[in-house]
Amino acid sequence: MAHTGFCDSQALLDRDNKAEERSAPLRTWANACPPKERWAQVEGLGPVGSFLNAEHHLTWVDGLLNSPVDWFAGFPVSSAHTSSVPPHMLLPGLLRHEMEVAMVRLGVIYDCTYAWDIFTDMLWSQRQHTFPSAELPKPYSDKMLAILIDWLIQVHAVLDFSEETLHLTVFLLNRAVRLLKVPVTSFQLLGVVCLFLASKKEECLIPEVSELCHLMENAYTKAQLLKMERRVLCALKFELSYTSPHHFLLLLTTIARCSNKMVWMARYLLELTLLEVECVVYQPIQLAGAAIQLARCALQEPPVSYISHSIFVGSEANLLQIMKTLALAAARAPIGNTRATFLKYSSEETMCVSKHPALICAVGLLKLPRLPS
Repeated sequence: MAHTGFCDSQALLDRDNKAEERSAPLRTWANACPPKERWAQVEGLGPVGSFLNAEHHLTWVDGLLNSPVDWFAGFPVSSAHTSSVPPHMLLPGLLRHEMEVAMVRLGVIYDCTYAWDIFTDMLWSQRQHTFPSAELPKPYSDKMLAILIDWLIQVHAVLDFSEETLHLTVFLLNRAVRLLKVPVTSFQLLGVVCLFLASKKEECLIPEVSELCHLMENAYTKAQLLKMERRVLCALKFELSYTSPHHFLLLLTTIARCSNKMVWMARYLLELTLLEVECVVYQPIQLAGAAIQLARCALQEPPVSYISHSIFVGSEANLLQIMKTLALAAARAPIGNTRATFLKYSSEETMCVSKHPALICAVGLLKLPRLPS
């Protein structure tokens, strides 16, 4: 099961078998392998751009970034999915090669022939996973939703689930809140049901219903939980698929040859987007790109690979807006009521990235207005 891509349980991994770790699926690689082994450069991997003229590529990138319209991985956002021009014809061969290397390295695929097709499908499918508005229906509020998600992050850590499960949980919760009329008294139950459904989709081992009720201090019965599960599934029309921004982050940081600390900080910032309701209007690749750029600004690391900038994540205004939102969220994280993500990434295992001075003092990071005292 560890090689099917459907297993995230750390207990099922052979930690001593290095060959198995190098071929582990994406989320197993991301959540189980040590940082140095996960992000160390693969032996035999040549320098970036060793087989393509760099000057030609930079000319193509400059023309793309200077375009006044939003671009989506090399072609306009307004282009139809059934366009007669294949996407790979609009992108330089270097980016295609780097994407294949990244997917093979992360264990997403064993035949690089389909790597670019998979990534292209990810790009198109993610456009269906945004919301037209960040406004929540009454009687819910942004603060109420953030508190529930913060609690779900703690439960997620206790159950030792994968990052994909957490992102899918919040996505299902945001959909369910907008589709169902659930009283405030059942709001926690709705969140747990979304976590339960996400675990069925992403995990190999799922918790018992009684265990979930125990985590809610038995405030709800098993019958109530199963009834809510049926309601959510019917409201969502059994559509549980989601293109996680976590996948885009891993691919982009692998292509960019990011340092271990930068990867951990980008993952921390990306998880903070789950608590910010205004982030639901952005595409997953935009959230991942903004998290990487803000982590680079905070650590002041120069880009190692210019190829990663070829995957454009939307307009510059959107990118800066997401970065400002994340910077303010990172500054509030140590002192707010929702500190689960901050504490999660304050350990030595995560290189204490949440305590980095540049994030705590976000006032000068992006020339933001001073936070109220």
